[in-house]
Amino acid sequence: MSGQNSPLAPFGGFRRSGQKMAKRLALDVQLQDEARFLKSWFDRPLMTGAVSPSGKQLARTMARYVDVTVPGPVIELGPGTGPVTEALIRHGVDEERLILVEFNPDFCRLLHKRFPKATIIEGDAYRLQATLGPMIERAAAVVSSLPLFTRPEIQRTNLLQTSFKMMQPGSPFIQFTYATVSPIPLRNRDFDVEVSPRVWLNLPPARVWVYRKGDEA
Repeated sequence: MSGQNSPLAPFGGFRRSGQKMAKRLALDVQLQDEARFLKSWFDRPLMTGAVSPSGKQLARTMARYVDVTVPGPVIELGPGTGPVTEALIRHGVDEERLILVEFNPDFCRLLHKRFPKATIIEGDAYRLQATLGPMIERAAAVVSSLPLFTRPEIQRTNLLQTSFKMMQPGSPFIQFTYATVSPIPLRNRDFDVEVSPRVWLNLPPARVWVYRKGDEA
């Protein structure tokens, strides 16, 4: 029986039509997110730092550094429209474990819709301890998309040290950057550093830096 005469042929057409519609919807969402980011960058260039969300390859690279077997919450700083959040969930992090700290109220409303099981906190990630308050359990990781180079060195260093205090020993502070150097000063450091190869598929290309402190911070 030929494909054209098969009684299942119409269903193949429906499937192809559905796939095309899903691709169009995904593209629409991507374009909407890019428009949101661009508007946010124009409104608050020093707070947003990027003119578009992180690409899927970069988001996956960041998520891979999270060990899903380590208990505790996973804190994401500056999630924006949620591309890294989605990558973390696909990597195996339960949505209920996620604590998303976002300064932009428009992004917060979007995150509530997209990740209803996550904890979304509108606040200043650079004042992390005050923003989150007392935590019952130490975090398994901190994943950051903050534009660190827009802040003085002392603020960047303080954010890292505060994160170490809130995480289990040896847990990663994961940060991406478009720059070729570490966004956290490395001189006189008391923590370990790992850096990914450049993610060329991201626009612009980026690297992921991972900082760990083994002893009690």
